[in-house]
Amino acid sequence: MFKKVLASLAFAAVSMAASAAVEVNKGSVADFDGLPGVGPALSKRIVDARQQSQFKDWPDLMARVKGVKQKSAAKLSAAGLTVNGKPFDGAADASAAKKPGAAKKSAH
Repeated sequence: MFKKVLASLAFAAVSMAASAAVEVNKGSVADFDGLPGVGPALSKRIVDARQQSQFKDWPDLMARVKGVKQKSAAKLSAAGLTVNGKPFDGAADASAAKKPGAAKKSAH
């Protein structure tokens, strides 16, 4: 019985390690597909956008990949996705993701 418990714990630890962070600028389609909430279509959009140039930060990712906005970015980050080693920080990244022209228009 004790051996079964140890084996289960060891399997859980390996599974958790397998779902470790995935760097958006280095991950493969298979890596992205392994994240909860990411399917083949989103994985392809990420890789296709990355081929143009690497992502600078979360706002860059959200601006360039259709379907990745603040709510989904928070979920992806919680699942282990990082951009340049950083998790999504909703408050800071949401304000940076806004278009600069929109802020100027509302200031008038």
